[in-house]
Amino acid sequence: MSADVITELVAELGPLWHERHQAKLASRPRKRALGAGAKHRSVFVDRLLATFVNLRHATTHDVLACWFGVDRSTLTRAIAEVRPLPAERGCIVSPGVRLRTLAEVIDHLGVDGKTGIIDGTEIRVRRSAAGRKDRDRFISGKNKQNAVKTMVVADEDGRVLFCSPTKPGNWADITHARQFGLVKLLTGGPAVEILADAGYQGLGAQTGGRLITPPHRKFRRNAPDRYEEIHERQRKAHSSRRIRVEHGIAHLKNWRTLARHLGRREHMSDTVQAVAGLLSHQQIGDLASARQV
Repeated sequence: MSADVITELVAELGPLWHERHQAKLASRPRKRALGAGAKHRSVFVDRLLATFVNLRHATTHDVLACWFGVDRSTLTRAIAEVRPLPAERGCIVSPGVRLRTLAEVIDHLGVDGKTGIIDGTEIRVRRSAAGRKDRDRFISGKNKQNAVKTMVVADEDGRVLFCSPTKPGNWADITHARQFGLVKLLTGGPAVEILADAGYQGLGAQTGGRLITPPHRKFRRNAPDRYEEIHERQRKAHSSRRIRVEHGIAHLKNWRTLARHLGRREHMSDTVQAVAGLLSHQQIGDLASARQV
């Protein structure tokens, strides 16, 4: 991220963090005199930078604590306080326009007349402790690994517009989409085209054809002449349009904390949405540079 983006984030998130910190202190039953209590050894800028380094490179808290000259517990608490702030900002698509919910994404695509692309992606996480009742919920049926799943929505340019809160790895993509109300938004919202892979087959009929999946294979045996050739051509045409969301997911996974998360699973929703929001700044800059060439 550029220095201008970091300056903008400090100016926006700093007052919000200070307000929440003061509200937390005021909510305690035991009141302290003004100016009393422990003094922060790290200013907000250091806390923000430590959070960004942790998200981008998955640097351990021990190493970050040495870099910033604080105790490990202090840095862990600082990251936990700062991480939700960029997650709540949403994804920026243009100056002054941010998308925070799936409904806002559908409205944005409908107004601009753009095609959206949707896909689910898995993020490997640590295995649940032995004896927990929900231990098997995080085992992915696809990769047979412990993972959480998020739903990613991108536009035709491959820009990430939305990342949903994470769900356990045993959730199917179509269940994930239904849980977040995609069917209701497409049937009751603006006319918009959404491309998806075969994992969402069945939603096309429920959304009036607004969600488009790869063509079904009509003939398992004794197919007419040239049917296989036509079906393969249609499938590749759909895949070539949908590949942009895979590029967007790849940019998300370039942030090491999403390549394999070694922290607590409870923080994964904030982590994914924070990375998506920060990535949107970079994608806007790259898209603007490409259009100027």
